[in-house]
Amino acid sequence: MAWFWLALAIALMVIELSTTQLISLWFSIGAAITAIVKVVFNDIGIIWQVVIFAVVSLALLIATRPLVKRFLSKKGEGNKTNLDLIIGKEAIVTEEIDNIKAQGSVKINGLIWSARSSDEGVIPTDAIVIIEEINGNKAIVSIKQKEG
Repeated sequence: MAWFWLALAIALMVIELSTTQLISLWFSIGAAITAIVKVVFNDIGIIWQVVIFAVVSLALLIATRPLVKRFLSKKGEGNKTNLDLIIGKEAIVTEEIDNIKAQGSVKINGLIWSARSSDEGVIPTDAIVIIEEINGNKAIVSIKQKEG
């Protein structure tokens, strides 16, 4: 039965490595500790093994997850995503933007994005626009006001 707990610990660790939720990690540790207890106390019953697994896993989850989440959120402050970095940037209209016809595209940093006007107006091809937000896979833009 110790092999089962060890295999479960490994499987849960693999799941944790493919996610960022920090949940499977605690259950993986719980399974590993249960495997160790089973090896040390060979005659321990399955009910006690499940209890040990549940108690250790939940205790670790309750005690440490809030701390880890807080640490990761502080660590991530100031790290903008690629989408955040293009908001406020200029782009050029490559296809006339017309919300009624549901058409339009802009070129941002060398990439073509579907685009919609923020004010429902039509924006002609080759106009310079400002990216106001990203909504799904569309850039919401407004025409750049001429300076001076």
